This record gives sequence, C-alpha cells and structure tokens, in this order.
Amino acid sequence: MAIELLQQTPNGLPGSAARFFIDGPAGRLETVFEPGEGDRRPCAVICHPHPLHGGSMQNKVVTIVARALRELGWHTLRFNFRGVGESQGSFDDGVGELEDLHSVMAWAQSCQADSVNCLAGFSFGSYIAAQAAQAPGIRQLISIAPPVERCGFAALERPACPWLVVQGDADDVVTPQAVFDWAATVTPAVDLHRMAGAGHFFHRRLMDLRNLLHGALDPA
Repeated sequence: MAIELLQQTPNGLPGSAARFFIDGPAGRLETVFEPGEGDRRPCAVICHPHPLHGGSMQNKVVTIVARALRELGWHTLRFNFRGVGESQGSFDDGVGELEDLHSVMAWAQSCQADSVNCLAGFSFGSYIAAQAAQAPGIRQLISIAPPVERCGFAALERPACPWLVVQGDADDVVTPQAVFDWAATVTPAVDLHRMAGAGHFFHRRLMDLRNLLHGALDPA
C-alpha cells in the first residue's frame, strides 16, 4: 500500500493511506493513517516499543498488528512517540508518551466523532495504550508482550473493555512467567494467549501473530 506524504494536517480522516504530522504537546508527531474497508469505520491506534531501544512505528510487530486490524475492518493510526523518527521532542519516561497518544486520539476524534474504539501496543507501547484505555468509547485493548516487570501494570485500573494479551513463551526481553502470573491477578480476566516458541519480536512468527488476532478479535 503506497503511503502519500501530506504537507498539511488533514481536517478529516484521509481517503487513502497517508503520512502527515499532527500537533503534540512537545511538537509535531509523525503519523500514518491506513484505511480499513468502508468510509466511517472506527480507528485503532497502535503504540510502538521503547524509543530508547530502537522502537518506532515501523517495527514489524506494530505493522503486522496494524495489518491484521485493517483486515478486520478498522482504520489504523500508527505514530512515532516524541523524539522518534520525525516526531519532535525527546523521551519523557512514559509520561510525555502518554500525552502523545492522547493527542493522536484527540485528532482522530476531531475528524470523526467516536472514531477511536481500539487501542493496541507492543512492549513499552502496550503500557502506554493500557493507561489510555479508560477513555470513553474504547471497546478493545490489545497488549503484545507487555513488560509487566518494568512498567506499572499491577497498579493500573483494569479498563472496562475486553483486553487481549498475547505473550510468547520464548520471550527473551519480557519474562513470560511474569506476564502469565500478572494476567492471573486481573479481574475481570484478560483474554490471554500464550504463543508457543515465540520470542519477543516474533521472528518467523509474524503471520502466526496475525492469524491469532484474526481468530481472537471480532470484526470492527
């Protein structure tokens, strides 16, 4: 899918795949919109891994999650946190990154009321997305390899929406058993999927991840 670079921030959701910049609290945020089927589909916003460890919206796990969600009918929004790619600002230890996500969500809502109903994140991005999932209208939260030992998942208020958690049991970055133990404490229960033999970056397992999402999620 060809992605057109727009010189100005669009006033509405673009009709085709586009890259553009929206105003964030620390400067402009580089954003990519890719349409699902239909004109007034809801949007899913996907958050990328840790900015200080090479994370960006081009990460292969992020892009395969976005692809799966589009195939299920969502429009998708990916963006670079402050200081990543062409986004302005610098890393803010998760605090500013949550503000960045809120800015992207607010822009989408300004284009189409009640447009954002799904949040997804991979690794560090899963913690940012989980914090924002209390927002009105969120109907689905997706956490891929959530770093429960490094981030404050245990202190989060459980969002009311369905919560899908995917964790590989061969992850060498996030401790799989820590995720499984944390998931067992969450009430109402999360929809936990253990992917046998999958590492943190799902090398050679990306299509398996896509297929898992297809099977675990209802269409938008």
